[in-house]
Amino acid sequence: MKYSWILILIVIILAVTPLFLVQDSEFGGADGLAEEAITEVDPSYEPWFKPFWEPPGGETESLLFALQAALGAGFLGYYFGLKKGQAKAAAKLSKLDGEKSGVLSNN
Repeated sequence: MKYSWILILIVIILAVTPLFLVQDSEFGGADGLAEEAITEVDPSYEPWFKPFWEPPGGETESLLFALQAALGAGFLGYYFGLKKGQAKAAAKLSKLDGEKSGVLSNN
């Protein structure tokens, strides 16, 4: 179990390090296109709020999005695997209970 935590810590360090080392990384995405379209429609539009932290560039945003997707997939996979295991255990337990009650009723 100790090694699992070490591996998790290494993965977190590898995921977070580029956020601070790679400055001015740019990648145009849907947010930039939406901002351009809004500005064309209404040049006087002001956003409702500003983010408290902006990633250093677009690649960083992509990294965070991919990380979020991977974590979500991991949680979903864990949940469905857990439920499948619980269903198998319940089926095995009910089968054993059925066999046990059959043995007791034959006596």
